[in-house]
Amino acid sequence: MLTQWSLALALSAACAGVLAQSVQPPEVAGRAFLLYDVTASQVLAAKDPDMPVEPASLTKLMTAYLVFDALRAKKLSLTQTLSVSERAWKMPGSRMFIDPKMQVPVEDLIKGMIVQSGNDATVALAEGVGGTVERFVEMMNAQAQALGMKNSTFKNPEGLTATGHVTTARDLATLATRLMKDFPSDVAYYAIHKYRYPGTPASNDTNRNLLLFRDPTVDGLKTGHTNAAGYCLVATARRDVAGLGEGKAGQRRLLSVVLGAASESARAVESQKLLNWGYTAFEPVRLVKAGEALVEPVVWKGKAPVVKLGLPDGVVVSVPAGTAKQLKTDVVRPDPLVAPLQAGQQVGTLRVTQADGSVVAEVPLQVLQTVEEAGILGRAWDAIRLWIK
Repeated sequence: MLTQWSLALALSAACAGVLAQSVQPPEVAGRAFLLYDVTASQVLAAKDPDMPVEPASLTKLMTAYLVFDALRAKKLSLTQTLSVSERAWKMPGSRMFIDPKMQVPVEDLIKGMIVQSGNDATVALAEGVGGTVERFVEMMNAQAQALGMKNSTFKNPEGLTATGHVTTARDLATLATRLMKDFPSDVAYYAIHKYRYPGTPASNDTNRNLLLFRDPTVDGLKTGHTNAAGYCLVATARRDVAGLGEGKAGQRRLLSVVLGAASESARAVESQKLLNWGYTAFEPVRLVKAGEALVEPVVWKGKAPVVKLGLPDGVVVSVPAGTAKQLKTDVVRPDPLVAPLQAGQQVGTLRVTQADGSVVAEVPLQVLQTVEEAGILGRAWDAIRLWIK
């Protein structure tokens, strides 16, 4: 079963082609890329988003997801210390420079994995959560399937080249979006500019996401590089947008995935280019506020006469700049709707089109308030009315 976020990514894949016809994205020097409007749940532009690629250290986004999940489940604590195995200590590539003589707090290992991209810290966390690296990799692949990452297979927690260790730009967008959605406080680690564990060398203490130092609206997420993968970056920015709302409701978040760039500088430049284009070429339109119903169709055999359909966070769509007044909306849903209907259940789709009929977005609608089944008499009466209808 697809999650709301992965389903939105899947539905918006077709819409991206329509949008691209009216608004051409910039040339992006990379093997694959994807620009996702997190606020509107729309793909704005993409090139080969489903092509299998090596993720390099972008793999650590999945490792972080499982670590944050373990913290939420209280299987780990930030102050808990973990030992450093020989396997973790001997990991090649980027390192936090920890060794088997150390007992390292989980929070420091998280910073070492995210800021320093430490393979040693990553393996230590994987062993702390899964018991063994092999068991943790099984957990990674199970979580990938649960998130709807249909084209991803993980062979290790750190991202070093391994046969069959692949993902796609779309799957990475799904993972990054869910990481931010499910662990809003924990993702603050991705905005840390510098970190070094006390007593370790000062080298490799700077976050390799150059956009953190160039664009104050960028607050994550992760870089990756191997010879096979090239230079990769999943970046996200949050900017205030006039007319969208107050406070956080008035902020628009975009996510860019650039894979296989030629250099560390190039991946930052191309990602910045995509983000800036997304903010200027498209404008967000809030159709419904958070918690408000978009439509209230009749319900049969229920305790309530109608059901409220919308999204808990409201409905926002992104359209080419200057075209907001041309929008048309249409709700496609089953008819009749028969109780019971559970809060969060998907019922129908909001289709947003422009004046020429081109599809801007297709948004899955949810039941906002549960409608329980009516009693025997109520159900019988509605059954007769439905038969007559």
